[in-house]
Amino acid sequence: MTTLGCSLFATRWLQAPLYFGLVAAQGVYVYKFFMELWHLIHHVVSGHADETHVMLAVLKLVDVVMIANLLIMVIVGGYETFVSRIGLQGHRDQPEWLSHVNSNVLKVKLATAIVGISSVHLLQMFVDVHHTPRHDLLWGTVIHMAFIASAAILAYMSGPMAAQEARARGMHRGEDAHAVVIPGQRDGGEGTQPYAQPYAARETEAGPGAGPGAEERIEAAGFPARKVLEMFDEGRLRAPGPEVIARLGKADFVTRKANVVLLGEPGTGKTHLAVALGVRACQAGHRVLFATAAEWCARLADAKAAGRLGKELSRLDAYPVLVVDEVGYVPFDSEDAHLLFRLVSHRYERASLIVTGNLALGRWGEVLGEGATACATVDRLAHHAEIVALDADSYRTRRPVHLETSGRAG
Repeated sequence: MTTLGCSLFATRWLQAPLYFGLVAAQGVYVYKFFMELWHLIHHVVSGHADETHVMLAVLKLVDVVMIANLLIMVIVGGYETFVSRIGLQGHRDQPEWLSHVNSNVLKVKLATAIVGISSVHLLQMFVDVHHTPRHDLLWGTVIHMAFIASAAILAYMSGPMAAQEARARGMHRGEDAHAVVIPGQRDGGEGTQPYAQPYAARETEAGPGAGPGAEERIEAAGFPARKVLEMFDEGRLRAPGPEVIARLGKADFVTRKANVVLLGEPGTGKTHLAVALGVRACQAGHRVLFATAAEWCARLADAKAAGRLGKELSRLDAYPVLVVDEVGYVPFDSEDAHLLFRLVSHRYERASLIVTGNLALGRWGEVLGEGATACATVDRLAHHAEIVALDADSYRTRRPVHLETSGRAG
């Protein structure tokens, strides 16, 4: 970046005082709200308030709240979009809309908020219609309809603009293909090492609801390939039924801090389903990190060797969902089994794991080692978990070799 470009970009900080001024305005509206509330309570207690007066007073309170909501949207969303990242990722109170806000989305949300405020003002006029001049009613209705029309036009225009941005991102990724690396390298962890060779990321459609914020989370998750539930062939499954897949696709397990354990023979689609659920979680506003069980153990082993295993596990709390792929294909030594237990135990009732494996949970002792570690790992993993056994013929053996796609699949 040139010196002139850096200097121009730095001028964005001139906007920062403006947002702090809006914070002061927010304080004014808080004061106004409680003054209106006090007047309402005083009139009701003194018996000077009829039903119309109470309704008008409540509408004034609603009006103040909606304007305050508009202010906070402008303050937080505008600052995040035009000045600097706030860094709320992983915060338990991060607003849902902030995860996919940009200038285009912000304009639409502001327009709809203004329509809502205008609706309350118009309703106040009609509630007090006997004391409102017809001229005011007419122009109030016309202005409100103008707000609705402008919001509808903005919403209509935002669709093609978002699609154009998505196509531009897709073209950029196609021209500048990059390697997805394992979690220790992706999330900028301390002392990360290249535990395994990078594997090429293969892009497909992100699926419905994937805004710019969701797309960034999907990219950062490091999935071996882009998979969505709409691509999953449920028809070849003998079990479970489609309703199970649909229920998991709602990603409710993330908010419940529950796990999803996908078990089945090779080629039944475990990794496809795990990635698709991870994509849904990203679209729902959650950060996700994907790696094989061997890669997770390698990451934790390096952290333990550096004396920071506890810190590393705490860092992973920023990710509501971790995907642990391919448990059971290669036996663990005692150290790796203990590290996997530490990961499962640390996230128990705190955050979600999506785990895939080719063995039933009762046989995990064969790969984790018979003993207390295997029992404790399975016990904590399965306690709050959706355990799904995929029963199907391997999709690999049903298709000619020349149709095989690159990348791993469960």
